[in-house]
Amino acid sequence: MKRFRRHGHESQRDRLKQELFQFTKTVEHGFPHQPSALGYSASLQLMAIGTRSGAIKLYGAPGVEFMGLHDENAAVTQVFFMPHQVELVTLLDDNSLHMWTLRGHKGLSELLEIGRFMLTGPPGAPPSVTRVTAVLAHSSGELLLLGTEGGHVFIVEVPGFRELEERNISLDQVTSCVPDDYIGHRNLEHVEALQESPVNSNQVAIGYGRGLIVIWDLEQHLAIRHILPTQQLESMWWTEDGSSILSSHSDGSYCCWTLGAEGEDEEYEKSDIPYGHFPCKAITKIVKLPTAGGPPFLLFSGGMPRASYGDRHCITVIHSKTQVAFDFTSRIIDFFVIRHGPHHTGEPSALVVLVEEELVVIDLQTEGWPVIQAPYLVPLHSSAITCSHHVSAIPLKLWERIIAAGLLQNTHYSKKPWPITGGQNLAPDPPQRDLLLTGHEDGTVRFWDASGVCLYPLFKLSTASVFHADADPNDNMSQSAEGEWPPFRKVGCFDPYSDDPRLGIQKIHLCKYSGYLTVAGTAGQILMLELNDEASEQTVEAKIVDLLQGQEGFRWKGHTQLDVREEPVLFPPGFQPFTVVQCQPPAVVTALTLHSEWKLVAFGTSHGFGVYDYLQKKSVLVKCTLNPSDQLAMEGPLSRVKSIKKSLRQSFRRIRRSRVSLRKHQISSTAKIQEANARLEAELAEMELAPVQRKIEARSSDDSFTGLIRTLYFADTFLSDSSHNSPSLWAGTNGGCVFAYILFLPPLERRADDAVTAHPAKEIQLMHRAPVVGIVVLDGHGAPLPEPLEMAHDLARSPDMQGSHHLLVISEEQFKVFTLPKVSTKTKLKVTAVDGSRVRRVGVAWFGSSRTEGYGESGLVFLTNQGDVHVLSLPHVKIQVRHPCIRREDVSGIASCVFTKQGHGFYLISPSEFERFSLSTRYLVEPRCLVEAPIHSVASNQHQPMLKVTSSTHRSSQDTEDAESAARHVMEHALLNDEKVLQEIQKSLEGDQGSFPQNNVKSAVA
Repeated sequence: MKRFRRHGHESQRDRLKQELFQFTKTVEHGFPHQPSALGYSASLQLMAIGTRSGAIKLYGAPGVEFMGLHDENAAVTQVFFMPHQVELVTLLDDNSLHMWTLRGHKGLSELLEIGRFMLTGPPGAPPSVTRVTAVLAHSSGELLLLGTEGGHVFIVEVPGFRELEERNISLDQVTSCVPDDYIGHRNLEHVEALQESPVNSNQVAIGYGRGLIVIWDLEQHLAIRHILPTQQLESMWWTEDGSSILSSHSDGSYCCWTLGAEGEDEEYEKSDIPYGHFPCKAITKIVKLPTAGGPPFLLFSGGMPRASYGDRHCITVIHSKTQVAFDFTSRIIDFFVIRHGPHHTGEPSALVVLVEEELVVIDLQTEGWPVIQAPYLVPLHSSAITCSHHVSAIPLKLWERIIAAGLLQNTHYSKKPWPITGGQNLAPDPPQRDLLLTGHEDGTVRFWDASGVCLYPLFKLSTASVFHADADPNDNMSQSAEGEWPPFRKVGCFDPYSDDPRLGIQKIHLCKYSGYLTVAGTAGQILMLELNDEASEQTVEAKIVDLLQGQEGFRWKGHTQLDVREEPVLFPPGFQPFTVVQCQPPAVVTALTLHSEWKLVAFGTSHGFGVYDYLQKKSVLVKCTLNPSDQLAMEGPLSRVKSIKKSLRQSFRRIRRSRVSLRKHQISSTAKIQEANARLEAELAEMELAPVQRKIEARSSDDSFTGLIRTLYFADTFLSDSSHNSPSLWAGTNGGCVFAYILFLPPLERRADDAVTAHPAKEIQLMHRAPVVGIVVLDGHGAPLPEPLEMAHDLARSPDMQGSHHLLVISEEQFKVFTLPKVSTKTKLKVTAVDGSRVRRVGVAWFGSSRTEGYGESGLVFLTNQGDVHVLSLPHVKIQVRHPCIRREDVSGIASCVFTKQGHGFYLISPSEFERFSLSTRYLVEPRCLVEAPIHSVASNQHQPMLKVTSSTHRSSQDTEDAESAARHVMEHALLNDEKVLQEIQKSLEGDQGSFPQNNVKSAVA
């Protein structure tokens, strides 16, 4: 009976786990790493970005996002939307073509790959014959024209990817209609560009690398015109009225070719080199757009003087007498122009530029052409991210104050709304306001709205103005001067170069209730800041804290400290520093915590830790934890003293030490072996875990950085006796040691006058000496203690102070629970001994039930060096779920992980992107959006015969049913707009219902 009851209890617990825990990777925040292609659909108002890793990402209105990943590990080189449809085509650098569609499923759209294709040449032909260099999606939506390296143009029917061999345009056909004297002394080379005539869809311009442009009639299957430039062709553009073609060339010039009647010679205007007579770089893309009753817009990328400005990444915009060379922060991938009007053929309104490190959108309608702030795709890595900190459930008042301060920083942006508006965001409004704070290498802290799908920038804090930093004297040389030629204007915010590496932010802690913020940096600086709605000019007070406490025999060999400015500094509205604590030696701050109710901040480095009273602006506690044998702690991260020889020497010492210990173990007597085995069996019997555990050898106290502070924790708990609770500070070190101090705070009315004192209370040394990465005190109910001021704002229940409290010490290798105040071991859970993994990140979270509204549990979330994320129950310390999350080889991703109070997490998948994941069933932040096919496509395609083509992907009967329902949904949508269309649709449904073409992918997703 007992066994059956246990089984029933376990099954009930399993059901409860399903209601509480669910692992999902939900959304990627930030800018795609290594973008390689850009596409845009004017009818869908969607933008597509392809990357070198084979990802394809679609963006529309804020919150409308889709992502797909090619199976092939190849870069996306080109992206094209099919005109007036929900399909797009990608070309990879392995020469494969892929078709994607936005298919409706349960009221939402999802991005699916529906076909793939690779050109095959005749037997024995070289690969260059079919190597695709240019793609044109024909306006009919049924054809793809593929220009190749061999000079041929292949015509492929879509969506089935069927090559129409009889309509292909061979190089021989083209050369036969070109003058012999032109062909005689040059090879036409590859197809560089393909353009469809805007007035006659049967005419296509084919541009070859050597410069030749041929206008080909697809219906008559012959060349009707040819243009003979003398320079290498880079791109071309057919003007909207069809009267002329612009060609841009490798020497930085462009030509405008006026097209006469058939048979007449083409006239061309004089070739223009916009930026001088000296050698210029190629104009890689050119666009010319008309305006209503005014001069046209001319836009082109490149063309800069090679010797003077060959390293600039520029797009020039010319309109009337205004000319600006927009100077971008990194290499230009591609650009497009968004236009107004119902058919998107009106005035040019915005220039969208994708560069390697960011997306920049320029308002072409507002005077001065300002930049439009992006609601997504913001470069998180404008300066390299060094740390991050998440704060959940921000109070409305603090939220509004941060937003107001951020708006004052954004006055240089355009007031125009975001111009890419495709799709519908169907995600519910976020239930709370969340902040993600990122610290950066240049000493800035950026505040992001992390409540929803879009990671939106709210405020930027800079700490550099507090110090005399090593500024670069050439910083302002890039700014354009009045009357300068070319007329440069810097745009974009990507700036990876830091004036001084000591400014880098290493730790952040924000109190959402009081508005106090503390940040710590690379050179031992800790800044205390408070939120001020007005600008203020003030002197920042500096306090030196000597963590060595006068110990002799140590000499700091690392970087020097930052010098605080003695004169008053003008700080803008927002978070303003009022005091700086400077650690000596100026080592990296490794731990930081803030208790705004007690007005105390605690900090730690590799040499020790301290407590600072920021109300009275004086030090409360300094404790040196430096091991006398730890010489590495004296060198610092930026020291040049550390050599390869020293690293090798230490490695050999460790190997020698392990061999000696192994030898001693082998020599030991049989009695000692039996005693050790008996002790190990007793430990295993205590644990409920069945797996075989490996014995972990205790680390030597001589290991480097044993005194480094890994975690700091304030708690109001029982330290001296079980009847009197008191404020306390807990510090965990890299050598497995935990220090506990009782803090004596004066009464509230005398808090500003009487000193806060600290006295040592406990010291715990873990036997395995593994680094302590987390400390949590549990109340009488086994729940973690609330945050400072959380009870004062009625946002948390009071902790149970009647029952006994417990101390949970989390080391890299195990979880250990101690009773308080005796500090005796109650239970433990080994991690490293079971599977060899080590705990890297840890956080406390609340998991609400997806079925029972009022039920929830506190849990401990942790990430290991294997990339697995676990949830641990409290206070029983039992593993509830385990999921693989990050690749074990991704060391930087594991190190960057941060957990939220709601069971979510963020980690860097690249220098510019956060992956967001959730372990909770209660609240998911993920894109939920719908994109409907343009009405134009339904109406226009009804008059065209359905093409029965063979698709390269096999579809099941279920897919066919989905396709039928999707087609009917679109038809019903058209029904509301046009009765004639309704009649034609009805006829087609009645006629084709019995024989619906299974492979007609277009009709399935139209």
